[in-house]
Amino acid sequence: MSKVIIVGAGGVGKVVAHKCAQAEDIFTDILLASRTVEKCERIAEEIAHMRGRVLRTCALDADNVSAVTRLLETEKPDLLINVALPYQDLPLMDACLAAGVDYMDTANYEPLDNPKFEYKYQWAYRERFKEANVMALLGSGFDPGVTNVFCAYAQKHLFDEIHTVDIVDVNAGNHGLPFATNFNPEINIREITQEGRYWEEGEYKAVSPMSVKCDYHFPAGIGSQPLYLLYHEELESLALNLKGLKRIRFWMGFSENYLNHLKVLENVGMTSHEPVVFEGKKISPVAFLRSVLPDPASLAERYTGKICIGCDITGVKNGQTKRYFVHSILDHVETYTDTRSQAISYSTGVPAVTGAAMVVTGKWRKDGVYNMEECDPDPFLELMPKLGIPWDVTELDPAGAIK
Repeated sequence: MSKVIIVGAGGVGKVVAHKCAQAEDIFTDILLASRTVEKCERIAEEIAHMRGRVLRTCALDADNVSAVTRLLETEKPDLLINVALPYQDLPLMDACLAAGVDYMDTANYEPLDNPKFEYKYQWAYRERFKEANVMALLGSGFDPGVTNVFCAYAQKHLFDEIHTVDIVDVNAGNHGLPFATNFNPEINIREITQEGRYWEEGEYKAVSPMSVKCDYHFPAGIGSQPLYLLYHEELESLALNLKGLKRIRFWMGFSENYLNHLKVLENVGMTSHEPVVFEGKKISPVAFLRSVLPDPASLAERYTGKICIGCDITGVKNGQTKRYFVHSILDHVETYTDTRSQAISYSTGVPAVTGAAMVVTGKWRKDGVYNMEECDPDPFLELMPKLGIPWDVTELDPAGAIK
């Protein structure tokens, strides 16, 4: 039915490749591309063994607009699925524009030398994509991604007005190692060490990194978990697109062990992005740290426990104050059985394939650049459980919302 090119062969790229291969009624031709073609070949071999499906592979420099454009013009795919690094979003968007191919990613563009999480760089492409009759779907992971869709669902079905949103994300699993990050270490550490921000009454308010904490009770036996207020990119678009919104925040869970390790690394300068000279060469300390920390994909086989990500939303329906928790729960062992991946990668990869299906089947297809909440949530949430991520809605006492 459709041809897709997947750019990126890390933990998320592996899940995307597996899930596209499973959805053979939607994705009939799959090309997996990465700078390191050996990674693509290993994933393709695994999929051939587990699923009996053949994926093509090729080497590709995602920073090289000309090379990507040539590949797109030769292959003529229906969609480019970008699960490479956030630094590569704009070159890949430029190539899609040049070749007239639809584009999708899971995280907003981030300048390599300026760790800002902002959509302004990609929103600047709106008119160009519309004029070229090409679509760009931004942030089709879980957070951002499914969290945006959960908010759109709540706005469509649960509320007349949404007043507050608290996005909560906890990994209650255990990989047995002293310290490791669950996705790209450089991106993960950038998120945690930057200034915290949230949106309230029309403006952003800043807090020191990891300075605001709450305890949140999660379902499915996960129980009470400590959460810390961070800034996350979906706040930027949701603050614009939710009717009646008064406040939106993002919270993520971290263990004391994780934070203690991170503090030591920060104290000795290893989380810095500023280049230092080592043996006559300039290197970024956090980039070096990434090279010595465990590969997040290597954690999958040893992981146990669950993750939960959701939106705790308050607002008004028919004149009454309401509160709902729209969420998903995943088990690390189950996701490993399905795709040989841990639940963090799985929670991004499955929504990426769900979003891709929305584009190539025409259910979300429209010219221009769009965030997830600007599309109809219903077909997405109907398909996502079939691809591996269930979701649920629980009504809660409004008095118990995070203060």
